[in-house]
Amino acid sequence: MIANLRHAGQQRWLALSAREQRGLKWVGVLLLVVLAWQVLIAPAQKKLRQADAQRQAVAQQLAHMQALQTQAQTLQQRTPLSRDSALKVLQGVALPSGIQLNPQGERVLVTLKAVPAHVVSDWLAQVRVQAQALPGEVHLTRTPINSATPNTPAWDGSLVLMLPRGAQAGAS
Repeated sequence: MIANLRHAGQQRWLALSAREQRGLKWVGVLLLVVLAWQVLIAPAQKKLRQADAQRQAVAQQLAHMQALQTQAQTLQQRTPLSRDSALKVLQGVALPSGIQLNPQGERVLVTLKAVPAHVVSDWLAQVRVQAQALPGEVHLTRTPINSATPNTPAWDGSLVLMLPRGAQAGAS
């Protein structure tokens, strides 16, 4: 059967004029070039185009990680504050509207009432760096600030800040 098809194809080819044969050869070469392009060159070219964007993204990630590493090393090299010093610093940090502090031994209970999320984030970052206090417990509820800006999140609730356990003032 295959031999019959091959024989019929050869007969048909020989029946074509030289010009038609040349044209079909060019079409075949063109199809091979297009196929080779699609299978071999186009995927490699696509990877090359993506590589530059990926390299930039990795460079940004590396820079961010190095900044975090530097920040972590800076925080590790600080001398720990005493509880009293940390509490004084914490009370000295500007309190945004809607935040109240209630010291309770080694902890400070922070009450939030309709405080915008970005304000809470910025304040917690200041507290971590300046007073060396870290959140221990968080009980927050997301609420809109007001009806005029329903997509602006705010927080109600409480969180507990843990004061550092550095050397106590007057301890030997």
